[in-house]
Amino acid sequence: MSFLASKIASSAKEWLRYVGQLTLLLAQTVACAVTPPFKGYRSLIQAQRIGPGSFIISALVAFFVGMIIALQMAYQMVQLSAELYIPNVIAVALTRELTPVLTALIVAGRIGAGIAAEIGSMVVTEQVDALKAFAVNPVKYLVVPRFLGLIIMLPVLTVMSDIIGIWGGYVICVFKLHISHEMFWKMTFRALSMKDIITGLTKTIFFGMIIAIVGCHQGLTVRGGADGVGKATTTAVVRSFILIIMMDCFITFIFYFLLNF
Repeated sequence: MSFLASKIASSAKEWLRYVGQLTLLLAQTVACAVTPPFKGYRSLIQAQRIGPGSFIISALVAFFVGMIIALQMAYQMVQLSAELYIPNVIAVALTRELTPVLTALIVAGRIGAGIAAEIGSMVVTEQVDALKAFAVNPVKYLVVPRFLGLIIMLPVLTVMSDIIGIWGGYVICVFKLHISHEMFWKMTFRALSMKDIITGLTKTIFFGMIIAIVGCHQGLTVRGGADGVGKATTTAVVRSFILIIMMDCFITFIFYFLLNF
């Protein structure tokens, strides 16, 4: 039992140290982002890499998730003759919770891993040391563009996934459950409120920060050559997933229980 307690304490201490390192990198990134000179084109290049490449995957996932929610809800709602309320559930579940989280997880797996691998390769090949030798701040040059690119593109991807996910539910509700076209959209817009959309988009901003900071941190702290790059890439994805779910829980608690938003 004492061995288990010591392992838990050691793991907790390690995570606290890791979160502290992420917090320091986040503070440096925000400071560099608001300090001249501003090179917005680098952030736009990163946004272009993130958005179009992730759109197809996130759209497909959102579309089928919308269909799955409709099918699962239909199983119970039809027995209660309440299938008319399925569009309400689809709209609220997607915009508040599912689309922001799933889109963030997709982007973390695709972009977060790429960020860690790219920066890690630069560390291994001493390109980051070369930047420092030329008095170029690696955080401003490497981290800030990816940080801003993710903050810009993740909300955009989420909004588009919201729309496509609702269309996935529309397919099941209209063609399988025989809810009329007009009634589906009437119930959808009746259920949706501005706070649902704002909550979902607020989450994506924090999720984008997590993906960028975790990926960049893992890349900048790579040790051990190519093997270290592989480990950093895997670690970046796993830790991004964990922190995204934890942040989702925290923001949901803040919005709906503390602020009564």
